[in-house]
Amino acid sequence: MKEAIQQFIFDHFGFLPPELIVVLISALPIVELRVGIPAAHQLGFSYWEALLYGIGGNLLPILPILLLFQPISKWFLRFKLYKRFYDWLYNRTMKKSDKVEKFGAIGLILFTAVPLPTTGAYSASLAAILFFIPFRYAFLSIAAGVIIAGVGVASIMYSVF
Repeated sequence: MKEAIQQFIFDHFGFLPPELIVVLISALPIVELRVGIPAAHQLGFSYWEALLYGIGGNLLPILPILLLFQPISKWFLRFKLYKRFYDWLYNRTMKKSDKVEKFGAIGLILFTAVPLPTTGAYSASLAAILFFIPFRYAFLSIAAGVIIAGVGVASIMYSVF
């Protein structure tokens, strides 16, 4: 399996520097650093390199989401298709965000630190917006959660595999 993943990465993204591959994978929604760090491991990165590029990539989308989601979303809500998407996203985020609602910015750390699909930086950023958590607290909390998740994923990848 390790060879198949490595071959897929080299076949489709081999023209990019390996560091950029890890950053881009880690910046993708849903997979985030939960796939970026294992990809770094497959590419032969050291523990610290995988952690650096995985966390760095996962932090990239936080600022644009926190700053731009609300104004862009407000404008798009006039369209029926986006309204349905927004309602789906809102309901999904609210289902998973009980810790955020209960603990505020501290809840964002817990929400982000759990390295499972739909509990990463993207969802935490949306939860911060929906619960009106101030930008500074939201960014710092989500970044702390990303670091915790990154250390957890990297520690498992580099000690077990």
